[in-house]
Amino acid sequence: MPGYKVCIRRKLERGVLKLPPEVQQLFYLLINDLQMDGPVQKSWRNFSSLGDDRFHCHLNYRYVACWTCRKNDIVIEVYYVGSREKAPY
Repeated sequence: MPGYKVCIRRKLERGVLKLPPEVQQLFYLLINDLQMDGPVQKSWRNFSSLGDDRFHCHLNYRYVACWTCRKNDIVIEVYYVGSREKAPY
């Protein structure tokens, strides 16, 4: 049973479908890791804390994902997945 609940914004869900298939697959692997292990994902490339309970990592060279999780909360909200050039950090 996963320890964390991962929420994905509806607009983001539609955007994921526009990503290349290999990036979509990486994104869903990240979601699985977030559900199992929580917001700190040190095994993902370029993982870092963005401060204020926000985190990000690279899915590949071009694409990143960003999420937030309040301390001691089991809900993780993914608020961005897309090109790193347009990432909100």
